Amino acid sequence: MSRAGLPVRRRLLAEPAAPRRYLAGCLALELVVTATILAQAGLLARVLAGAAAGVGAAALAGAFGALLAVIVVRAAASHGSEVTALRAAAVTKERLRSRLLRRALDLGPVWLSRQRSGEITTLATTGLDSLDPYFASYLPRLVLAVLVPVSVLVAITTADWLSGLIVAVTLPLIPLFGVLIGVATKTSTRRSWRQLAGLGGHFADVVAGLPTLKVFGRAKRQEQVIGRITEEYRAGVMATLRVAFLSSLVLELAASVATALVAVEVGLRLLYGHLGYPTALFVLLLTPEAFLPVRNAAAAFHSSADGTAAAERAYEILDEQPGTPAPSAGAWVPDLRREAIRLEAVSLAYPGREPFLRGIDLCVGPGDRVTLNGSNGAGKTSLLFLLLKYLEPAAGRVLVGGAELAAVPPDEWRGQIGWLPQQPRLFPWPVFDNIALGRPGATTAQVERAAAMAGAAEFIARLPQRYGTVLDERALRLSAGERQKIALARLFLLDPALLLLDEPAAHLDQASAAELDQVIGRLAAGRTVIEVTHRAAGLTGSGRVLTVDGGRLTEGGRLAERGLAVPAVATVPAVLA
Repeated sequence: MSRAGLPVRRRLLAEPAAPRRYLAGCLALELVVTATILAQAGLLARVLAGAAAGVGAAALAGAFGALLAVIVVRAAASHGSEVTALRAAAVTKERLRSRLLRRALDLGPVWLSRQRSGEITTLATTGLDSLDPYFASYLPRLVLAVLVPVSVLVAITTADWLSGLIVAVTLPLIPLFGVLIGVATKTSTRRSWRQLAGLGGHFADVVAGLPTLKVFGRAKRQEQVIGRITEEYRAGVMATLRVAFLSSLVLELAASVATALVAVEVGLRLLYGHLGYPTALFVLLLTPEAFLPVRNAAAAFHSSADGTAAAERAYEILDEQPGTPAPSAGAWVPDLRREAIRLEAVSLAYPGREPFLRGIDLCVGPGDRVTLNGSNGAGKTSLLFLLLKYLEPAAGRVLVGGAELAAVPPDEWRGQIGWLPQQPRLFPWPVFDNIALGRPGATTAQVERAAAMAGAAEFIARLPQRYGTVLDERALRLSAGERQKIALARLFLLDPALLLLDEPAAHLDQASAAELDQVIGRLAAGRTVIEVTHRAAGLTGSGRVLTVDGGRLTEGGRLAERGLAVPAVATVPAVLA
């Protein structure tokens, strides 16, 4: 069950208008298929009865030609229904993937850190791809399972009431058995999907950390773990298939017995002259058609179970809400170049845990330089996440210009912030696109000027295609310092009002760190800066030093008062208009 108690299958059908239009077209084509089934049985009975009675070929030519036309129309309608359903699946998958990724971004890195990235990747790719059988196979067959048996039952009852009565009594047995088996199948399939998601997530994590595992000699151990998870998944899939095969046997047996009952009573009455030959043929030809769609729908249910299990997990993520309600459209957005940020008695806690920061009071005015110091795990980065609206206060409030930060739209707020983590993310795109990430419409001159101000122009000039050089995955061919310079070039181009720096020089040697400090000094000129660092050499500038320790924030004095060197930094305008 999903949000508001709706089953996942109903939520899939309630997706936007485009899939519903395709499904409406699919329904129309299935109506054509239903009509052709009745017409095919009637024409075939007429041709066979006429041939048995010695009617000439010329007299039957019209009926035979109509029969061929009906067969062609039925095949075309069935194919068109499947193609239309596949198109509905494509539209639905595209929309679900887009919403899933947007929701993951809205929930932020704190939520993502509690998930297995490989599992989310498996869900967004293989998982949602499993919806194809649901739309292309199960839904069309489900429609036929509703339309065809009712139409066939009416046609058989009209032709021969006794045969219609037998069909009416035995037909409900098949969906009854199907429902009973489907309950067991749903549980088994859901378990198999969890195993597949766990396998995909674990495998992706192992591949990402393979160099570390090799260095510490733990690769063989992970081979054994993956082998064990794979074996569990294989056993789960085989259990599901066993249920599916047994259900097919039960449904086939029920349909065969019902068809045999009709055949016996029709044959006996035909033998004693109580039923006409054309009517008997018509009934015998139509009876299997009453049971076939229901059996096909039951079989398609099994093949669609993986897709619905994946969709259920996707809807669980989509139903997760951020810590505070989304701000209303048109909400006021404070200007960080003029407004101060004030934390009043703020406490921070992760879901299900005790607060790790308590009673934080802090005021950061426009142009202030604040350095956060403290041990690992003290909560320094969490304070930056709070200002990025990825964390919400467990107590207290954050005010910006007199308004609560919770009421400010996240996208507009983050558009004024420059964020530089320890290991910035670079994508396998050209260098130009990586720098212009936050400003897609930037010109070549603006990007090159930003790179020069970040100290990246020199090494970019040595790359094979300079700014057109496509980086490898995570830009591993660049040094850590070069990756940081590209990230700094992004910030020069973005021209943010507030800089949040999370130990940007943590993985650099002393010379590279000193060079990076000089670049950051140029970038910080005229901006509000909050920096997390462990290095005394990184505490540059004339701002305040705050220490995070024991869940509290204490004033550590101004940098000049601590006897730290303050480099002379020329003010360089960063606006690249």
